[in-house]
Amino acid sequence: MMTTTLLTLAGTNAAMAHVKWFCAYDLVGAPRGLDEVLCADFEKLVGLSVLALLVGGLLEGTVLGAALIRSLDRTTAWARANTELMFRAVLGAFFVALWTLGGVILTPELKTANTALPWFQLAIATGFLWRRTMPLSALGIVVLFATAVAEYGAFHLADYPIFLGLAGYCALTGLGRALPGNVRPLDLVRYTAAVTLMWASVEKWAYPQWSYPLFIEHPAMTLGFTGEFFMKAAGAVEFALAFALVCTPLVRRVAAILLAATFVTAIFEFGKIDAIGHAPIIVAMVAIAADNATAPYRLRSLALTPVGFGAALAAFIGLYYGAHALLQGSTVL
Repeated sequence: MMTTTLLTLAGTNAAMAHVKWFCAYDLVGAPRGLDEVLCADFEKLVGLSVLALLVGGLLEGTVLGAALIRSLDRTTAWARANTELMFRAVLGAFFVALWTLGGVILTPELKTANTALPWFQLAIATGFLWRRTMPLSALGIVVLFATAVAEYGAFHLADYPIFLGLAGYCALTGLGRALPGNVRPLDLVRYTAAVTLMWASVEKWAYPQWSYPLFIEHPAMTLGFTGEFFMKAAGAVEFALAFALVCTPLVRRVAAILLAATFVTAIFEFGKIDAIGHAPIIVAMVAIAADNATAPYRLRSLALTPVGFGAALAAFIGLYYGAHALLQGSTVL
């Protein structure tokens, strides 16, 4: 129980800030070797993550789980009824903030000298005033994402597929459509948010040293653990919560609440830059927490959770290291 509590606290503090916004980073340098990442501590943290997901899934099929879902439905009723309004307001404010800051494409570390982009961002913000113009704002987000890829490379922008999910949400909502297979606009946000956070988790394992300067400035963050172990724990918790976003309704809603609380907590520690940078994902987490879409409860699906988690973990570690070797030229695999 103590280990689980410490792990939860570690994840809550570790996801506070996107390290690239506050510390020096080097994507060209080789990531930490897999022999150092996949150590005994890593296996224990993965085991705890799987256990937490299984407990959450088992709880969902009980009377207590049903009561928790009803409670969530009541407390999130306003957010659910106003999901579109929340996205439009927060994304509009986000792009106004980028226009005010200037010299930023989409996130704080994506700097640009293009003086036309701030006015383009203001135009994107204006598009959120009306539903009919949301698809135009969505197109603007895609243009900004493509601009960032051109300037910083595909590997760097693999950190931010959430922006493509938000663009998809805005386009589909503005047009009043859904994707084939009854994939709703919010589902698209949920899936891309999960991918974004799972990728970020692997980066914590691959480059733990990027965060060490933060630990010097904020020593309480590590809870007394070494920086190495803390980053492994932080990545494990973040990966588990991200994976939970694609799980059953109660599990993903609780995960969204924990993630939203994490990002909001970061604002008090790291200030307005963090508030601006994390605003889109915070509103996404609130919307997911409020989403009352249901799904049949199946024990078979629960039994497959460890398999799915293991496959996702292997896939993202393999993709990260493989993409780094292909696009950045590293030789550590």
